[in-house]
Amino acid sequence: MAVRVPPVMRRIRSATRGRPRLPARLSPRRARIFAFLGLLGPGLIAANAGNDAGGIATYSSVGAKYGYDLLWTIVLITVSLALVQMLAARMGVVTGKGLAELVREEYGIRWSVFATSAVLIANLGICISDFVGVGAALGLAGIPVQISVPIAALGIWLIIVRGSYRSAERIFIWFTIPFFAYPIAAILAHPHWKAVGKALVVPHIHASSAFLLLLIATAGTTITPYMQLYLQSAVVERGVREDELRKEEREAVAGAVFANLIAGFIIIATGATLFTHGVHDISSAADAARALNPFAGRYAEVLFGIGLLGASLLAAAILPIATSYVVSESLGYEKGVGRRREEAPVFVNIITAMIMLGAFVAIIPGVPVISLLVGVQVVNGVLLPINLFFIWRLARSPHVMGEHRSRGLLDGAAAITVAVTSTLSLTLVVITVLGL
Repeated sequence: MAVRVPPVMRRIRSATRGRPRLPARLSPRRARIFAFLGLLGPGLIAANAGNDAGGIATYSSVGAKYGYDLLWTIVLITVSLALVQMLAARMGVVTGKGLAELVREEYGIRWSVFATSAVLIANLGICISDFVGVGAALGLAGIPVQISVPIAALGIWLIIVRGSYRSAERIFIWFTIPFFAYPIAAILAHPHWKAVGKALVVPHIHASSAFLLLLIATAGTTITPYMQLYLQSAVVERGVREDELRKEEREAVAGAVFANLIAGFIIIATGATLFTHGVHDISSAADAARALNPFAGRYAEVLFGIGLLGASLLAAAILPIATSYVVSESLGYEKGVGRRREEAPVFVNIITAMIMLGAFVAIIPGVPVISLLVGVQVVNGVLLPINLFFIWRLARSPHVMGEHRSRGLLDGAAAITVAVTSTLSLTLVVITVLGL
């Protein structure tokens, strides 16, 4: 039987475990690095984890099929993602509880169990696809998946289970550095920057079902349930105090902006090359990397591969953590990155099982990744409106948030975001189920 720890003690443990402790003596250069890393955290990690292998494939497909025409949607989605991320971070700081724990306390165990079951199914599927992404990225360098994937899985497991929250967070932040490969690849593609600027502010609409599907998929892959679940729980474990609330909100918003800038550069890179040369059909992120070679050179292919590797490693690490957070919070078990199995058995066992199963399935020859992602897409499409609804309701609740509740313009913007995003998500579910 798991040992129950009072919420206050959990908060104290989180605060003392997660807060960075600097060495007594630092060189000026190292001090600047630590100060910079201190500004980064769960917001950046959560938002960039959404740019996983499936997300990169979606953005590449958008650029290949329609050029720059869908860039305006990235602007709107950035606003929505920043708002949702900010509210999740705010709830974590103010309440000291993860989203799943708040749902269980405020709406009952049934909703909590439903959300937990859906998250387990969806996140396992995405985790498998991201280990496939690791294998595909290193496969561009000629490394077999039977070698690359198990090594990556072992490394991720050691970071999460054998390290501390502080060390794991720093490594996850370093995992975001490969994302800078995409802006460089976009520059190498020599896009028409005037056309890019126009596409960002002038909406382009195509009267076709394929365009509608990609538009909805772009929104769906940018705002995914596990991002908010991870962010709120990670803020709690980091031990952020209420007097640091504004800083944490700014970090969450900045993370969303950075992640969507990367998405925009992926669309620009593929639009300037693949779309221009008539290569419109991309089935995976690795396909996009290989297709860039004839038009933007070998360096562009390498850069896309580096970006895919970093994205896949980050998402493959965050997904098991987010899933374990949800299960532990829903059932009231002890949780925490870096906890040993005897301290938090359920938390550690779920992480271990997801990493092992995800890596094992990923190395099976001919694994139907596309079919898997379609099924995950449906589950995520149902789960996202529920998650967003709970975030909106809890964030505006005086009982839960007190003086920090969202109201006025912020509350109205959150309601619109929930309504529009939920409509797009459920539309994608209907299109997928009907095979359209």
